[in-house]
Amino acid sequence: MPPQEIIRKKRDRVALSDAEIAAFINAATSGDVSEGQIGAFLMATYLNGMTIDETAALTLAMRDSGRVLDWTGLGANQARLIDKHSSGGVGDEKITLLVVPLAAACGVLVPNLSGRGLDYCAGEVDMLDAIPGYQTAPPPDLFMRTVREVGGAIIGPTLDLAPADRKLFYVRDVTATVESVPLITGSILSKKLASAPRGLVISVGSGSGAYMASLDDARRLANSMAEVSARAGASSVMLVTDLDSVLGTAVGNAVGVIEAVDFLTGKHRDPRVLDLVLALTAEMVVLAGIEAEVAVAGNRAAAMLDNGGAAERFARMVEALGGPSDFLEKAARYLPAAPVVRAVFAEQRGFLAGMNAKEIGLTLVALGGGRTRPDDAIDLAVGLTGFAQVGDPVDNTNPLCMVHARDEPSFELAAKRIRAAVQIASAPAGASGPIVRERIVRRA
Repeated sequence: MPPQEIIRKKRDRVALSDAEIAAFINAATSGDVSEGQIGAFLMATYLNGMTIDETAALTLAMRDSGRVLDWTGLGANQARLIDKHSSGGVGDEKITLLVVPLAAACGVLVPNLSGRGLDYCAGEVDMLDAIPGYQTAPPPDLFMRTVREVGGAIIGPTLDLAPADRKLFYVRDVTATVESVPLITGSILSKKLASAPRGLVISVGSGSGAYMASLDDARRLANSMAEVSARAGASSVMLVTDLDSVLGTAVGNAVGVIEAVDFLTGKHRDPRVLDLVLALTAEMVVLAGIEAEVAVAGNRAAAMLDNGGAAERFARMVEALGGPSDFLEKAARYLPAAPVVRAVFAEQRGFLAGMNAKEIGLTLVALGGGRTRPDDAIDLAVGLTGFAQVGDPVDNTNPLCMVHARDEPSFELAAKRIRAAVQIASAPAGASGPIVRERIVRRA
C-alpha cells in the first residue's frame, strides 16, 4: 500500500493493521517516505488516536527498525537489567542522569536509551552532548560493555538501536504532535525495548510542565505504556508525578548537567528531586530482585547516594563513553558557559505562588536551547538556574532565577517571559505537594 493510503486510512479514523504500520515505519526509517508524509501521519495519529493494538504494533515496529540487544551472555544477571525513563517535563530531564548511576550503585544493570529535547522540554541526550567527548550514539558493543562494567550507560537512539524513533522524534518536535498517548508510548517504549531490559520504571508527568496536562491524561499514558510493555514481555512500574512547576532549580543543557553533578556530590539536593530519584531507584531495585520491599530498597538507594557510590558510577560512565576522566571534579571547566548571566527579579515583592511551567520551557527554546526545526543546532550553554520554588519569597534580593543568555536582547526577552509565567502572592500559599501522585504496577 502506498504511504499516502496508510495516511488516508488514519486520517479517516480507520484502524491500521500491524503490517500497514510496520510498512510505514520501515519506509520512514529507510527514507522512502518524505518528512512531509511523516508529519501527515503523525498529525493524523495525534488527531484520531490509535487503539491499543495499533499502539503496540507501532511500538514494536519502531523497536524492530534496528537491532535489539542480546544479553544472554549475562546469564542469570539478565534479571537485573532494568531501565528508567520519563514521559517528559520541564526540569525533569536531569532525573535520568541521577537515577541511572544511583541504580547502578545499588546493583541494577541499566541499559538506558534516552531522547533529545522535545518541544518545550530539554532532553538527556542534549545534556550529555555538552560533555566534551561523550558518545551519545556509540557502537552497541561499547554501550553493552559500559553497562556490564559500570552498571549503567545513558545514550540516545542510534543508527543501530531504534532508528525509526530518530526519524519520527525530530518531526514530532516541530509539528505540534508531541502530546499524543500512542506517539509518546511508541517513542519511549521503542527505545526502551530495543535495549532489551527485563523491567521498566517510568515517571509520567502531569501538570503545566508536562506533556500530559491533566492527571487523567497522565493516567491514560501510564496505562498505555504499562499495557504495551507487558505485551512485549517487560514488567513495569509507572509513577505519575506532579510537574505543575519546574522540577529542581535548573532548566537547560549544560546548566542541567551542573545541577546533576551538584546533586550527586551532595553540594545541593532539591527536596522534590531527591524524593523522585529515591522513589524511582527503589522501584528499579525491587524489579531487579535485589530487594523485596520498596521501603528497604529506598534506604539502600539513600545510602549509596550519601556514600558517594552514585557519583563514582556517574564518573565512570562518562569516562567509559569518551568523556573526561576528571569530569566530576571539574565539570564547570569542561561545560560551555553563556556570556550573559543575570538575575531576573519579580515585579512585586511577595511569594512564588505558582507558574506556567510550559512557558518556562518555551523560554529555553527562545534563548536558543531548544529546536524549532528538526535539523536545528541548539545552544547548549543557555538556560535558567536557581529557579525559585513554590512558596519561596521573591523580592529585589531574592530573584526568580538566573538567566544564562547569549546576549542582552535574549536576556531581556527571557526575563519578560519568566515574569509573565509566574504568579506572586502577598502571603506564602504553601509548598508543592508530593512529587509522586500515583503508582501503577503491571507484570508481564
